[in-house]
Amino acid sequence: MERIRLGIVGCGGMGKAHLAGMSEITDLADITCACDIIEERAREAAKTLAETAGHEVLVFTDYKDMVEHVDAVTLVLPHHLHYEVSMFFARRGKHILVEKPMCNTEEECVNLIEACESTPAADGRGHVTLMCAYPVRYWPEIIKLKELVDSGEFGELFNMSIWTEQYTNYTGNKEWPMRAKNLGGGQFFSHGCHYVDILLWFLGKPVEGAHIGTNHGTPWMEREGTSNAIMKFENGAMGYHFGTWGARGTEHGYCFQLHMTKGMLDYHRASGKIVLYQNCNPDLPAEMPPEDKVRVLWEDPDRTKKTQFETRHFLECVKTGKRPDTDGRRSVQSLRCIWRMYDAEQKGVMADLRGLGLDE
Repeated sequence: MERIRLGIVGCGGMGKAHLAGMSEITDLADITCACDIIEERAREAAKTLAETAGHEVLVFTDYKDMVEHVDAVTLVLPHHLHYEVSMFFARRGKHILVEKPMCNTEEECVNLIEACESTPAADGRGHVTLMCAYPVRYWPEIIKLKELVDSGEFGELFNMSIWTEQYTNYTGNKEWPMRAKNLGGGQFFSHGCHYVDILLWFLGKPVEGAHIGTNHGTPWMEREGTSNAIMKFENGAMGYHFGTWGARGTEHGYCFQLHMTKGMLDYHRASGKIVLYQNCNPDLPAEMPPEDKVRVLWEDPDRTKKTQFETRHFLECVKTGKRPDTDGRRSVQSLRCIWRMYDAEQKGVMADLRGLGLDE
């Protein structure tokens, strides 16, 4: 079967991270198109892609004009445009890798999923493949962290905490992320969806949860710019996420801490290291040297967005017919958890998170 023709819609902001990652997937795809409403930005992207691809990359300012030149698309657009543009390509049988969050409402998500599952792919590769772009899920260090948990070597995971601290202020720049209607909510929906997805992946089926958010400290946000979310899972384990777009200083940056019954696994993005801490483990010999109780298990110096790993997974799924790890059905569950916690927050109660997957 012929190689996959891949185009990108949206070449600024996060689109630039996708462009960088495309340089490493040319063994699976021919990059054919770059589209952006700002023609100069699309031309610059096409130039960059052409250097990698070794052939001309077409330039478009209207995504509808590129449809005959692609088998699959990467959509890197403001959240409120995801549904409209994704549905356009789905109805024409084009495979879709859409940036997170998939869509801004549950109805839009379900409609898009059903459209993709019922539409034959124009390139003859089964039905339309739909995948949500969650790059963190596909980073080698996060996959390694999951492998370490699943190995059982460090016991059972009973609490996973994720901190994401950054300063994100769009005042005077693009303003769509400041508006709840365009963003789909606040920081928790826009950015926290990454980490709810990961908590579900590591911990299983959620039972209940709660969210508290505020725009205090981030007055440019219509909805929350800082959030705390906690979830309990069927096996009794707990998950926690703290996120802010108002950090004026940080030590955590991006940090994952996994408390196991035989130690703690810590991934700190600033260092690129996964570290095992067993310095509080009473089952270890008291005379064991302190340095043996704190060990580096993994290190990766790459601090980029590393979108090539999710794009490679998407293309391999298109090629083989495999279900993406973050396909529509799996991705909507994490969004439903957020919507349910948002609703419960307004009522001042715990959210019932049972049975929120489309497969349940």
